[in-house]
Amino acid sequence: MSDDPNAFQTALALILGRDPDLIGIVTLSLQVSLSAVLIAALIALPLGAALALWRFPGRGAVIVMLNALMGLPPVVAGLAVYLLLSRAGPLGEFGLLFTPGAMVIAQVILVLPIIAALTRQQVEELHGDYREQLASLGVSRARRIPTLLWDARFGLTTVMLAGFGRASAEVGAVMIVGGNIDGVTRVMTTAIVLETSKGNLPLALGLGMVLLALVALVNAAAHLVGETAQRRLG
Repeated sequence: MSDDPNAFQTALALILGRDPDLIGIVTLSLQVSLSAVLIAALIALPLGAALALWRFPGRGAVIVMLNALMGLPPVVAGLAVYLLLSRAGPLGEFGLLFTPGAMVIAQVILVLPIIAALTRQQVEELHGDYREQLASLGVSRARRIPTLLWDARFGLTTVMLAGFGRASAEVGAVMIVGGNIDGVTRVMTTAIVLETSKGNLPLALGLGMVLLALVALVNAAAHLVGETAQRRLG
């Protein structure tokens, strides 16, 4: 165990000195989380908008399931992806287990319900305001999706930022499917757990400080987007 009484100062020095290990872990974390949010958004935004516009048998059950999946335990998502990607699983032949790709898949599963459910809520409220106008113009439901998504872009940006916050702070799922391999799948959250258990407090603190700064930045961006939307839309 490390007994360094100046662990905080050492951690700050690692950040300011751009320690290669720290930078590598942070870079991989951002790559994985940003990729997951982008993929999830490409699926979830049109899915949420479609749920807002169409009425069909079982729609209520789908909405309930999406809302429930917003609180999906990360370890359950990680276990599901592990079973899919293991050698005995249906996708085992692709060799994705214990790679950044597996971590992206796990984070997509966690983030997608959040973006889809919140998108449905925002688009449904917006469609209530514009339904008669769009109907009078003869705009089909399918063509309303891009229009409404664009009009709700400020709110949806906040939704995506919330998804990124969930992805970047996740530890259970990525540890199960990524294996926390040094230089390959070690991200900020898993590295903090490992380095703390090893007693390497300076690196763990340094990564924790970066993660906190990232979370603060995401929240500040969400607040700024919300304020900008209020000013523009009145």
